Amino acid sequence: MSETGKFNIFSFTGKMKILHLSWFAFFITFFVWFNFAPLLQSVKASLGLTTAEIKTLLILNVAFTIPARVLIGMLTDKYGPRLVYSALLAVCSIPCFVFAFADSFVQAAIARFALGFIGAGFVVGIRLVSEWFPHNELGTAEGIYGGWGNFGSAAAAFTLPTVAIMFGGDDGWRYAMAITGVMSLLFAFVFYASVTDTPKGATYFKPKQLGAMEVTSKGDFFLLLLMKLPMYGALALLAWKLSPTGIGMLSDSAVMAIYSVLALIYCYEVLQVWRVNKTVFEKPVPEVHRYKFKQVAILNVLYFATFGSELAVVSMLPLFFSETFELTPVMAGMVASAYAFMNLMSRPGGGWISDKFGRKPTLLILTAGLAAGYFLMGQVDSSWPLWLAVVAAMACSFFVQSGEGAVFATVPLIKRRMTGQIAGMTGAYGNVGAVCYLTILSLVDYSTFFYVIAATAVIGFITLLMMEEPSGQIAEINEDGSIVMIDVANR
Repeated sequence: MSETGKFNIFSFTGKMKILHLSWFAFFITFFVWFNFAPLLQSVKASLGLTTAEIKTLLILNVAFTIPARVLIGMLTDKYGPRLVYSALLAVCSIPCFVFAFADSFVQAAIARFALGFIGAGFVVGIRLVSEWFPHNELGTAEGIYGGWGNFGSAAAAFTLPTVAIMFGGDDGWRYAMAITGVMSLLFAFVFYASVTDTPKGATYFKPKQLGAMEVTSKGDFFLLLLMKLPMYGALALLAWKLSPTGIGMLSDSAVMAIYSVLALIYCYEVLQVWRVNKTVFEKPVPEVHRYKFKQVAILNVLYFATFGSELAVVSMLPLFFSETFELTPVMAGMVASAYAFMNLMSRPGGGWISDKFGRKPTLLILTAGLAAGYFLMGQVDSSWPLWLAVVAAMACSFFVQSGEGAVFATVPLIKRRMTGQIAGMTGAYGNVGAVCYLTILSLVDYSTFFYVIAATAVIGFITLLMMEEPSGQIAEINEDGSIVMIDVANR
C-alpha cells in the first residue's frame, strides 16, 4: 500500500514528493486560516469595528472547522485526497477574497465563518501520506506533514504585517489577505496536477457507504453516538458566547434557534449512523474485518488535550507574557512565538519516536509530560526570570506538539479505508478542546487555566491505559471481493 525507497527529506521524487506537496498544501490552508490575527488592528480600524465585533470574528473563524473536519474526512475517503484537497484550496480562496474586500461587519462575519472550512484541510493530507508510506515510517512522515504545515499560522503572523506595510495605506491589509487567497487558488491547480492518491498499482480503499463512520460491534455503535455529543456541545458553547449572556451578537431567540438546529442535526446523524451500521445488530462482523472504535475515542480525548490546548495557548500566550512580565505587545509576541516555533521539530519528533518505540508507550510518556508541563506553566508568575518562563513554555510546547505527532502516527493504523473519517473526527476534537479551554480562560485566571489543561491531560493518560498497541495487520477488501492484509506493525 506504500512506496518502497529510502526516506530522504531532501528528495523530491516518489513518496517524498507527495510528502512535500502535502505539507505545503497544509501550510497554505493554515496561512489562509490564520491571516486575520496579525492584521486584526488594521481590519478593526478600516472597517470601524468594535472590540466585541472583532472577538466575534475570532470565534467565527474556528466555528465551522468542527463539522468541516468531519465532512471533509468523509469526502476524502470517498473521492480521494487529490480531488478533495485541490477543491478545498480553490473553493476557500473565494471567502478569503470576500473578506479581503469586505466593507461591512456582516460581510466580514459571513466570509470569516466560511473560511473556517479551510481548517479542515489537515485531515486530507493524513489520508494521503498514509497511502504512500509504510507503517515503520508513517509516524515520521505524518509528523513532518503536521508540524511543517502547522507552521503556516506562525508564517502568517511574521510575514503578513510586513506585506501590508509594503502596499501601504489603509488598504494594505486587504492586499496582504488577497495574496493568501491567490496562493491558495494557484496551489490548488499545482496540487491536482502533481499528486496521485496512491503509488502506481496500489488500491485506494473506500468506505462501503458515505454518511457515517462504520463500526463493527453493538457497543461501538453507542460509543460513536456518545463521542459525537461533545462536537455539538462545542458548537452550542460558541452560540452561547455570541448570546446576550456573552458578547451580545445574537438575540436569545436566535441562539435558541441554533440550539434547536443542532439538536435536529444530531438526530439526523443518529439516523445516518443507524443506516450505515444496523447490520451489527443483525449478525456479528467477521473477526478479520473488526476494529475497536475505543481506539478512535481515546485518540479523540488525547487530541482534545494536545491540539486543543495548543490553539488556546497560542491565542493567549502573548497577553499572558505581556501582563505577567510587563512587556510591550511586540516583545510579548516575539517571546510567545517560541511556543509555536517548536512545531517545526516537535511534531515530527513525536512521530519518529512512535515509529521507533511504539505508539502506546510514546503516547503515555508524552501525555505525562504534557500534564507536568502545564502544571509547571501554572506556577509561572512575575517572580520568575523571563528566560526561565520561556524555557518552561518551550518545554511544555515540546510535549504538546510531540503528542500531536504521536496521535496522528496512530490514526492511519486503525482502519485504512476510514482514515479520513477517523482523522476528521480526531481533528475536530482538537477544535472542541480549543473552544472549551478558551471558554474556561474567560472565566478563570491564568494559573487555573493551565491547571485545568493539566487535569484534562491526566484524564487523557488514564484513558490511554485502555488503548491497545496497533499490531499485526488490518484487512481491506478489493472491488473483486479479495482480501488484502495491510501491515500496521512489525510482525
